[in-house]
Amino acid sequence: MSNPQLVTVLGGTGFIGRYVVQTLVEQGCRVRVACRNPNLGLFLKPLGEPGQIQLVKANITNRASLASAVAGADSVVNLVGILFEGGKQGFDAVQRDGAIALAETAKAAGARRFVHLSAIGAHSTSDANYARTKGEAEAGVLKVFPSATIFRPSIVFGAEDGFFNRFASMAKWPLPVMPVLSGDTRFQPVYVKDVAAAVLAATVTNACEGQTFESQTFEGQTFELGGPTVYSFRELIQYILKTVLVEKPLIDVPMPVARLQAMVLGLAPKPLLTTDQLKMLAHDNVVSATAMGFAALGIAPTPVEAIVPTYLARYRPKGQFS
Repeated sequence: MSNPQLVTVLGGTGFIGRYVVQTLVEQGCRVRVACRNPNLGLFLKPLGEPGQIQLVKANITNRASLASAVAGADSVVNLVGILFEGGKQGFDAVQRDGAIALAETAKAAGARRFVHLSAIGAHSTSDANYARTKGEAEAGVLKVFPSATIFRPSIVFGAEDGFFNRFASMAKWPLPVMPVLSGDTRFQPVYVKDVAAAVLAATVTNACEGQTFESQTFEGQTFELGGPTVYSFRELIQYILKTVLVEKPLIDVPMPVARLQAMVLGLAPKPLLTTDQLKMLAHDNVVSATAMGFAALGIAPTPVEAIVPTYLARYRPKGQFS
């Protein structure tokens, strides 16, 4: 590697993070993965050459740890996000205040690029706290770091995802029917490796192991990332059932019942459904007609059908050989 860039990644041990780290490493960059427990990130080490991946202890809610994590970094990538609140891990603290603090710290440290992962539906006036804090974070990040690049993906799929795997697992429950919430809500599932490729394009500032990306054209821009096909929630559940070879009728859950379920399930440490998530389900999760997306990044998105069956096969009655 010749003069490899240093990229600090917050959230690098998560589902999307591991693919972002791998993609950066494959292009010859040095990657510093900042996480609350570095020992949980040791699985990333084999992705790179010796010394190419560094694990450091940092918490997005602790400014002192952030300063150490971004010191000397050419680029900083924020992938931190939570789907539900618990203990000190609240939406305001993690998704809004933490993102803004990281942008401020990266700017002060002299980082040339800042990439922030948000979500389709992010808006400061949303009635869902997840989407509200995502929207407030976007505004705060751009105020502090005007040249930051923001990505808003729809639901992200891949071998370790929490969407297709969750519903494939539910399909095996001993129930005569498959319950569906907000079945008409539309989604545009996006492949995790395509999201990682987008992050790479906006992160690498010049030639890095023979690859050059004109990332300056992405400065201060917001991109919405969705796959090539839009599905209703009902269509996705039907596709999952077909893929795992389970035949069950779908039954729509009335909203009053769904709200009650969300209230009860939301009390669990790792809830299957929360009231906040139910609010999110009431809104389509697709790329808007006027938004820049993969086309502007020169990336052709991967269809669900090309990837999802490869990892849902294990949920079939006889496994992948069914």
